[in-house]
Amino acid sequence: MGTGKTAVGRRLARLLGWEFVDTDTEIERLTGKSIPRIFAEDGEVRFRSEENLLCRRLKERSRVVIATGGGMVLNPENVALLGEDGVFVKLYADPEVIVERVRAKKKRRPLLKGKLEERVQELLAQRAGAYDFAEFAVDTGKQDPEASARMIYAYLKERNYTGDGG
Repeated sequence: MGTGKTAVGRRLARLLGWEFVDTDTEIERLTGKSIPRIFAEDGEVRFRSEENLLCRRLKERSRVVIATGGGMVLNPENVALLGEDGVFVKLYADPEVIVERVRAKKKRRPLLKGKLEERVQELLAQRAGAYDFAEFAVDTGKQDPEASARMIYAYLKERNYTGDGG
């Protein structure tokens, strides 16, 4: 969270002419509950189950840019499902940038209860190395979402992943 996955993903989808799906938004739509409400009423286990169900649905689609929640790829089954025909791109930023962005959004985030700076550091430590399987990584803290999307687009195009023959 706070790395710009939605902003970058939307711009990348536009560049590709593909559909964009933010998994958190889609889970909220499918369940009729906000993410904080799912965590409060049903728990994190239920939320992770919803993520897995969504991965199964998304696996069947093509020409879609998917912005996954940070914890979604901690489940190896989700990685296998989405990675079968997809390309994983890791977005990252320095902890200070993440804290600044999360504060600016003023959105309730169940995994960030407590002192924000400490929780961000804890989550980053817990997830260190968890995204190393990604084919490409972009430091979104050093540039705007449009520049990040263009970097990813160039990477995909260079490897003929764009579906346009080039």
